[in-house]
Amino acid sequence: MTKRVAILISGGGSNMVSLVDSMTGDHPARPCLVLANSAGAGGLAKAEARGIPTAVVDHRPYKGDRQAFEAELARVIDATEPDILCLAGFMRVLTEGFVSRYRGRMLNIHPSLLPKYRGLHTHARALEAGDPDHGCTVHEVTPELDEGPILGQARVPVLAGDTPDTLAARVLVEEHKLYPTVLRRFAAGDRTPVFLP
Repeated sequence: MTKRVAILISGGGSNMVSLVDSMTGDHPARPCLVLANSAGAGGLAKAEARGIPTAVVDHRPYKGDRQAFEAELARVIDATEPDILCLAGFMRVLTEGFVSRYRGRMLNIHPSLLPKYRGLHTHARALEAGDPDHGCTVHEVTPELDEGPILGQARVPVLAGDTPDTLAARVLVEEHKLYPTVLRRFAAGDRTPVFLP
């Protein structure tokens, strides 16, 4: 049975596009919703151009009432009956209550080799630490920030003269390979971690 995938975004949606464009042919999943927390998210138009239903639940009117925001988020998501949720640059920290509702079926991509550099500014932190390599991780979402079981990682070398921006650009290329690879396996019931060279 084909799995239904809801994808949550906040911006341009490049990872969303890589996921959506991979869900063709014999892929075990199909997109059922792209949801953004801002009507200005550039990824919405990209999803609409691909014929995917879209929705917006703007966090700003809730003025810090995360439970009310997440209740509306869940209402909109649940209306599409997804089997899997993919966070793809969704820049809101989710509460334990929301995460628990979808536990075991929510994925996230994070721009570091977890458990290193949870949270923000990962590329700058890797450079400051003098790391020889850096990369990205797809993991299951748990209530602890960026701590869920690792489902895949991809590495890039840190080059002399790298800036956070140049490093981020190279990591993003790998994100676009890794996330679709992990989603395909996850949708087929395989949670064995995959490590791309």
